[in-house]
Amino acid sequence: MKLKKLFGPLALTSALLLAACGNGDEASTDTDSNGGNGSDSDSTEEVTLTMFHADLAQNDSFDNPVAQEITEKTGVTLDISYPVGGDDIEAIALMIGSGDYPDLIFGKGGINQLIDAEALQPLDDLIEERGDNLKALYGDQLDRLRNSLDDPQIYHVGTGGVENQYLETSGTMMLQIGLLKELGYPDIQTLEDYENALVQFLEENPTTEDGEEWYPMVLSGADWRWLITVGNPAGFVAGFQDDGQWQVDEETGETVYKFQREEFREYFKWLNSMNAKGLIDPESFTHTHDTYISKLSSGRVLAIADQDWNIGSAEAALRAEGNEWGLWAPLPVTLNEDVLPMSTRDYGFTGTTGISISADSEHVDRAFDFLDWMASEEAQILTNWGIEGTNYEVVDGQRVQLDEDRQNAQTNSNYSFETGVGQYTYPFPQWGSGAVDSNGQGITRTTVEEIRENFVDAELEALEAYDAELWVDLFPAPEELGIPAHGRAYEIPLPTDSEVNIFQQRADDYTTQKITEAILSDPNDFDAIWDEMLEQLDSFGAEAANAEMTDIVNKRLELWGGAE
Repeated sequence: MKLKKLFGPLALTSALLLAACGNGDEASTDTDSNGGNGSDSDSTEEVTLTMFHADLAQNDSFDNPVAQEITEKTGVTLDISYPVGGDDIEAIALMIGSGDYPDLIFGKGGINQLIDAEALQPLDDLIEERGDNLKALYGDQLDRLRNSLDDPQIYHVGTGGVENQYLETSGTMMLQIGLLKELGYPDIQTLEDYENALVQFLEENPTTEDGEEWYPMVLSGADWRWLITVGNPAGFVAGFQDDGQWQVDEETGETVYKFQREEFREYFKWLNSMNAKGLIDPESFTHTHDTYISKLSSGRVLAIADQDWNIGSAEAALRAEGNEWGLWAPLPVTLNEDVLPMSTRDYGFTGTTGISISADSEHVDRAFDFLDWMASEEAQILTNWGIEGTNYEVVDGQRVQLDEDRQNAQTNSNYSFETGVGQYTYPFPQWGSGAVDSNGQGITRTTVEEIRENFVDAELEALEAYDAELWVDLFPAPEELGIPAHGRAYEIPLPTDSEVNIFQQRADDYTTQKITEAILSDPNDFDAIWDEMLEQLDSFGAEAANAEMTDIVNKRLELWGGAE
């Protein structure tokens, strides 16, 4: 879950939004626009649409080759802003406070606040009248874009693939491939297996060949990534799917704040023991993200619990340096052998985040037509594969990635920003990794052949040792895990006036600090600290919040028509 903790300088965020998110003459122009009713849709003149991207973390000037081709095809240039400091909720609040909205808004968790502020254009009529590509894409899944039972209008399109296959995973936890090779590729299924492998390797290899010390296990717990490398793995090893800060009983819909579950105590008690044994980097809760990535890029980090999208720059650096044994293998690590990891679960089309159009945009129709075009086959090939002759060539009617582009993609941490390939898939409408084009070829590069082509020798050797083609072969097949009828709880925008919204913000801040304290404590003090945390959550109103969240999940089930 890409959930970002609230932090960052308010004044700087405000300045950014006022500069980049406005609909003034300089930000968004169209020579024959006729005003706010969107009647400029037939214009062939170029138009700049302002856009807010809640998950973007650096500037995208929209001038890479794919962006230029998008402009060539549509006449649209995007002027994209993002939340400074990673605080998307604060950025949305500032946007609402100013009343100054960009043309396109990826509001993520702030979409309910935008709806309450009447800032978003309902899209139902536009989809029916002119959304041929969107209707073809979503089909009978279109209802999953609807807002709620009380307000069943559609305010956004995307994101997430509609038809997916699961050929890649970050696993529940990772170990360095070089470590696995040194130990003869042991079977790693449980936390005990994971720890034993780490301890054995360090006993036999106390330093690197250059005499430097290893980093046994490194976390990134100093900012919002605490949720990714500390909080979420606890649920993954317990066999729970990613429902964000909640855990949903899929038979009853009963939902609880996840850190109240006993399985989470068990995982963090293990982390506490790992820390007491000196197996966790002592800077894990203080170093910056840049320092974390620098450590990973050194090739000396043996164990991590993270997601591919968060460590891509470190992996690119290792590949560029030829240090392929420093890469990590995603493994199905669980609390015990009876737990089934959910890393390869198919969530279905969840539909509950995506791009909206501002209600007061001067270019509603142009903005909508742009989003509809982004759902077309032409756009999907462009955004996933790039430019023919630059990123790929066509051989016997099939796209084949060029060798130099493949090398660039594997070793350049700025590949997507510089080429545009993959940069405009999320949060735009996506066919999905399981979809095929009109020629029967995968619409994305995510095929068995493409993935294996991207593997370095170390990965291929390790996979052969484990009798697998892909890392997902070490995990349960998606068919074994079923499709959750509620999608993912963290993608359900919480009502702005709900007690559960207030509870979660307060509880998240508190548990981040308290669980960190528990991990770093003397093992004899762990249970007392954990029990204190549970008592405090009760005082925050956990029981009422759990009941309200259960009701929200059940309304989602009703809106979607129940189980598949």
